[in-house]
Order: sequence, then structure tokens, then C-alpha cells
Amino acid sequence: MSKKTLIIGAGGVGNVVAFKCAMNSKTFGNITLASRTISKCISIATNVKKKTGVEINTATVDADSVPQLTELIANTGADIVINVALPYQDLTIMDACIECGVDYLDTANYEHPDTAKFEYKEQWAKNEEFKKENIMGLLGSGFDPGVTNVFCAYAQKHYFDEIHTIDILDCNDGDHGYPFATNFNPEINLREVSAKGRYWEDGKWIETEPMEIKQIWDYPEIGAKDSYLLYHEEMESLVKHIKGLKRIRFFMTFGQSYLTHMKCLENVGMLGIKEVEHKGAKIIPMEFLATLLPDPASLGPHTKGKTNIGIFAKGLKDGKEKSIYIYQISDHEKCYEEVMSQAVSYTTGVPAMIGAKLILEGKWRGHGVFNMEEFDPDPFLEELKVQGLPWKIMELKADEDLRIYT
Repeated sequence: MSKKTLIIGAGGVGNVVAFKCAMNSKTFGNITLASRTISKCISIATNVKKKTGVEINTATVDADSVPQLTELIANTGADIVINVALPYQDLTIMDACIECGVDYLDTANYEHPDTAKFEYKEQWAKNEEFKKENIMGLLGSGFDPGVTNVFCAYAQKHYFDEIHTIDILDCNDGDHGYPFATNFNPEINLREVSAKGRYWEDGKWIETEPMEIKQIWDYPEIGAKDSYLLYHEEMESLVKHIKGLKRIRFFMTFGQSYLTHMKCLENVGMLGIKEVEHKGAKIIPMEFLATLLPDPASLGPHTKGKTNIGIFAKGLKDGKEKSIYIYQISDHEKCYEEVMSQAVSYTTGVPAMIGAKLILEGKWRGHGVFNMEEFDPDPFLEELKVQGLPWKIMELKADEDLRIYT
């Protein structure tokens, strides 16, 4: 019996998910793409049909409304809901899936719209409700979180008896030609980057000021890049599931122009998430700024260069110290040629499709709410190779490092 798939969200990542599900239509069957803005869905569906020959349905939905979501899920008869809407909407979409008894997948954990903080606590709290309905929720099936979690699970399964340290490294060397733009939703991007950093060491979380810690890492096929310590959600689940872990950190690259623009915007209050009054109207500065910046989905035709995302892990195997680097390199222009999106959207959307594919095929299965590293990494990484994200492993000497200096 043919499956039915509902994708919620029609931004850059939603575009990639729609394309890749259509390219794997034997698994995903009848596909519906829904968003608050139906014109975006129709545009994506038109492009998908032109490039793949597969027709996908479109619908409009307010993802903040559980009644609208449950009606849409019921009308489509969906077997799985792929949530690539805003992280603010994770909980309502999960609630609708519980009510309808349908499997759920997302790419980023819940954020409260009024608090610049993201954590899994409220999503993990729905574990018993998912179990009761005999359905599965897969959290963070993007790249980071997502593939990076699976890389860690793969390292644990095949290369280490104990992993002592993990550095997650996210390098985007793309150039879109704009003085300042974000590669994914501006609100989410700027909230993430301007928040205080955090890393986990010796059983506790250590907080840093935004961009306080910089290291220079040497990324294969890209070179040495300034990399800044941020907090990122996959660390919250990995500290629970990786054996012997003593420290985990997350680094992301930023150019000086981006940091200068962001600091100026922060200094004048444009990164604020609380309402302010302007000429008798209430506005949220961050939302207003987002309307002024280029739409991330429009960056694809202009972006050149590569991304490199991976994990650098150290630990023990058979009593001996060992280091490995698992990474994936994508080319912005090649991604756009395939699915009309740049590599940041591509590297998030492809893993979302793969996670959903493994659920529908029964290769990853369970009742409750799960993170990526809780499943066998092998089938996921095999799919990654054939679906457009081939990855590499570099085995290093125990004392070797990818850093130029700190």
C-alpha cells in the first residue's frame, strides 16, 4: 500500500525535502507540501514537477494551530509528518501527530519565541505520549544536529571503546555576494549566533560570552578558518548517549564582515526579541530585521564555494589513544543545480528525507521520542552516500590535531 507523506514548511530546507522525497517517490508515495504561504508551496511543487516529473500536492496551514494541523494530517492520510517549519512550531506539530497517531520528524529542537534558548526538554517530555500512541518521533534529523549525531554514533560503534572528546566543526566557505545575509531563517540564525556559548566538560555545562572562544581549524578542501565556540543542541543529547565522554564542543566559522554587521545590529537593538513601540505600532526588532534581509531561499543562484561539516573525536580503542575526523563536503553550486537550493539548505534537507525514509521502511523503528544517535548509524550513512552527501573518514595519530593554533 502506497505511503503518504506530509511536509510542513516551504523555505529553503522545505524545498530540498520536497525535491528529495519526489526523487525517492517509491518510498514516500503521495506527497503533500504545506505552509502558511501557499504561493511558496505552489512554486516548489512546480519546480519539482519540471525537474523530476513527480507531482506533489500543496496545502495551506497555520503550524501554530493544532486544530488546523490535525485537520490537514487527517485530510492527507499522512503516514509521517516531516517538520521543516520554524522551531517555534515543533510542539504544536508534535501534539497534532500525537492526536492523529502519526510518526513525526524535525531538524531542529524547540525554541520559545520569547526566549533565546533552545533545548530538548519539552520535546523529550512527550516521550510517554508518543509511546502510548505507538508512534515515533525523531528529533534533529538535519546535518547539525542530525548527521553529526550519526557520525558520533558511527565512531562509537566502529572506532572506539570510549570517546573522550568531540569537537563538532561547521564550516561554510560560501560567498553569496551580499554585504550581509543569513543562510537560513534570519531570526533563528541570529538568535543562535548572538546567544552565549556553552560546552560540556567533566559532567557540567560551562557558559561563555558570545564569540568569546575562537580557534583556527584547518578544513580539508577549504583551508584554515576562524571558528567560534557556540552552543548547539546536538550536544545536549550526545552527552547522554556517548560512552566515556569527557568534553564536547561546537565550533562554527564566521567571516569578519558577518561579525561586524552582527555586532552593529546588536548594538542598536536590532537583534531584540521583545516588542518595542514604533510610531504607535508594536514591532519586534528581530522580525523587522528579517523582512529587510535577503530571503535565504533566494541565495541559491548566487552562492559559490563549499561547506565542510564533521566531527573530530579522540578516545581509546583496545587501550590505545586514537583520533578520527569524519566529515562531509558539499558544493553550493552543485546543490543548486540538483534541487535549486544552496548547500546549507541541502545539507539539512537531505538528512531529513533520509531519516523519514528509514522510518517508513522500518529500518529505524521505535515507539517514543528519539535522537539520531540512538539508532544504528550504518543504514543512515549508507543512504547519505547515495542521496548526495558522500562523507569521508580521516584517521589521525593520537596526538594529531586539525587546529592551526588556539
